[in-house]
Amino acid sequence: MVIPLPRPIEIYFAPDTARDPEALATCFATDATVQDEGRTHAGLAAITAWKIEGRRKYEYTVEPLQAAQRGGKTVVTARVAGNFPGSPVTLAFSFALRRDRIASLEIHS
Repeated sequence: MVIPLPRPIEIYFAPDTARDPEALATCFATDATVQDEGRTHAGLAAITAWKIEGRRKYEYTVEPLQAAQRGGKTVVTARVAGNFPGSPVTLAFSFALRRDRIASLEIHS
């Protein structure tokens, strides 16, 4: 299913983005933050390292299921499947955008 998403979020969910730091730089602001698994990753270098490590460790795929606007954020519900206990899971990805980049991302169940 194809869900219309703002361009930076569309790039984030593209399958090859996790392996491509340049693609991450086109969707995240340089001072962006990501909150995932109880940790905060701040700045483009830390976000790139988090994304690459997560892909290597969990060998996951993400399938966006729906998107909605809530409290000024774009919340994407997605099915995440991979090499981790309880797979697959449905997670909420809450994106705050600033201009044409992701300013913050919070991932939660």
